Amino acid sequence: MLDKIIRRPEVEKITGLSRSTLYSMMADHNFPRPIKLGKRAVGWREADIAAWVESRKTDAA
Repeated sequence: MLDKIIRRPEVEKITGLSRSTLYSMMADHNFPRPIKLGKRAVGWREADIAAWVESRKTDAA
């Protein structure tokens, strides 16, 4: 089964994080890295984002 690729605006909506926060967290290895879709385009695997969101729920509990 192919995993859906989502772009940054949707990632921001799902996570509630801003663009600068996403990239800052990626630099600190606290957020999944995107995959390259083209020269100037990246996207995230939906499953990676869902797993990250789920991990945050367990960290907050």
